[in-house]
Amino acid sequence: MNLDRAVLAFAGVMILASLALAHFVSPLWLWLTVFVGANLLQASVTGFCPAAMVLRKLGLASGCAFK
Repeated sequence: MNLDRAVLAFAGVMILASLALAHFVSPLWLWLTVFVGANLLQASVTGFCPAAMVLRKLGLASGCAFK
């Protein structure tokens, strides 16, 4: 798995977890979905992604998006 796929997988897990928490715990968890979506949008524009920085330090090889 390369860095790009790991970032997308992490974002997907966070969105699904947020939706489950919003359904079963509190609708305020939808703000986590908003945060993840906004972070994906800004990463697509700027190329800066905090999750990619952390995953790179854990040893994942870079893909074409986060070089």
